Amino acid sequence: MPPTPTPTAANRGAFAPLATAAALLLALTACGSPGEEGGDTEADASGAAFNTSPEQDRIRAEPVPEIAGLVPGEIRDSGRLTVGFSTGGAPPLNFYADDDETLIGHETDIAQIVADKLDLELDPRPTSWDNLFLGVESGQTDVAISNVTVTEERKDLYDFATYRIDTVSFEVTEGSEIEEISEPADVAGLRIGVDAGTNQEDILLRWDEENQEAGLEATEILYYESAADYYLALRSGRLDAWLGPTPSVNYHVETAGESTAVGTISGGGDIRADIAAMTRKDNGLVEALGAAVDSAIETGEYQEVLDRWALGNEAVESSEINPQGLPREEE
Repeated sequence: MPPTPTPTAANRGAFAPLATAAALLLALTACGSPGEEGGDTEADASGAAFNTSPEQDRIRAEPVPEIAGLVPGEIRDSGRLTVGFSTGGAPPLNFYADDDETLIGHETDIAQIVADKLDLELDPRPTSWDNLFLGVESGQTDVAISNVTVTEERKDLYDFATYRIDTVSFEVTEGSEIEEISEPADVAGLRIGVDAGTNQEDILLRWDEENQEAGLEATEILYYESAADYYLALRSGRLDAWLGPTPSVNYHVETAGESTAVGTISGGGDIRADIAAMTRKDNGLVEALGAAVDSAIETGEYQEVLDRWALGNEAVESSEINPQGLPREEE
């Protein structure tokens, strides 16, 4: 897997990229016998499994002519929906299958059912995080479906159709005395691990400032770039908890069987945050994308994909076009 760019203010609000997460999770978990879908699986102690083979047997959807008719003529005539995916992601969002070549995960599954609804062939375009945005802006890709959070700054250049709520979760080891983290006072005096330059770091910094102003004990915030390092710190007791994107936390909880999630909050902290399909501003595609997501919600494929990757708690009731995004840095 290619190296992941260091998060910057420009990509805050997206999940913290974890360049080594896929390899770590494969090492942490046992490969079971081929599952019903075919191929290898990663399983937790309860028997829950994820198909990590290149033979994904993806959930498919039927075309909807009236929605396909909303697609701009140039894209419709090509017969393809070119979709950008960041290769710096972590399971279960975007990651490489056991062959180290096939990109799989929740985002590719969502892209497949959207393309199906639009009666287009899915044309995946794996790329780096930075080039994900450049590809959409330049028109090299029609849309990015890669855990992109809606922000007011991004709305200057792109249109968005939401398909998932953006949340982050606190993870602790099995047997931890910490039962719940849901508000600032809950992190007072704890050692919390986080990736630098992310929205979850901003949340912790705000919570710690609020606690200290209230006379509570400070939170020790520790920074990690490697998934291997922060999970080792968690297991060894050097961390009380890890704060990361809910999808990757849930995936690790399910597959490794050594930890538990004790609290989930908005990726914007006190502000709702949304994950959305991102297309070039005013290119005419966003309405079709939103309608395709809404149709998949109505006919059930959307929920099937969420359930397949244990992301049911991030479901949306409908797709929203260009909702209020996370505020600009200066706001």
